[in-house]
Amino acid sequence: MNPPMNLIIYILSGAALGSLMLLSGIPAAPLLGSILAAGCLSITGQFEPAQWPIGTKTFLGIGVGTVIGTGINKDTLAELQTLWKPAILITITLILTGLAIGLLVAHFFGIDPLIALLGSAPGGTLGMSLVGAELGVGAAVAAIHAFRLIAVLLITPAVVKYLAPLVNAS
Repeated sequence: MNPPMNLIIYILSGAALGSLMLLSGIPAAPLLGSILAAGCLSITGQFEPAQWPIGTKTFLGIGVGTVIGTGINKDTLAELQTLWKPAILITITLILTGLAIGLLVAHFFGIDPLIALLGSAPGGTLGMSLVGAELGVGAAVAAIHAFRLIAVLLITPAVVKYLAPLVNAS
C-alpha cells in the first residue's frame, strides 16, 4: 500500500477509536483511544509503519503546545501564587525520581542509559519522543512513554476516584 494511504488508515483508525472512547467517560479518552487504535493497527503487521511528511510531528507538537498554552491564563497565575511551593516540590521530586529510576533501569535491565533516562523522565509522550528522536532513540522512548501514558490514563482516574472520598472524609 502506498505511504499516503497507509497514513490515512492510521489517522482514520485513531480518529474512530478516539471518538468512540468519548463514550467511556475515561479522562483523556480520545487521546487514549487514538494511541490504542494506531498502536494495535501497527502491531498487527498488516500495515507498514506510518510515514509522516517532514515537519508534521513538529507541527503537531506546536498544536499540542498551543492547546496546553491557551489553558494558561490569569486564573492559572493566580492559582500559582498559592501553589508555587508544591509545584516546585513536585517538579524537583519528579525530575530526581525520573533520573534515579532511569539509572536503575539502565543498570539492572542493561538498556541504553539514554533510553532509560528519557523513558523515565516526567513529560508527555510527544515531547519526550521528539527529544529522543533528536538524539536517535525516539522509537524506544516513545514506546516507554506510550505504555506509561496508557497505564496512567487507565489506572490513575480509578485510584483517584476511590481515594478522593477517603481523603475528604479525614
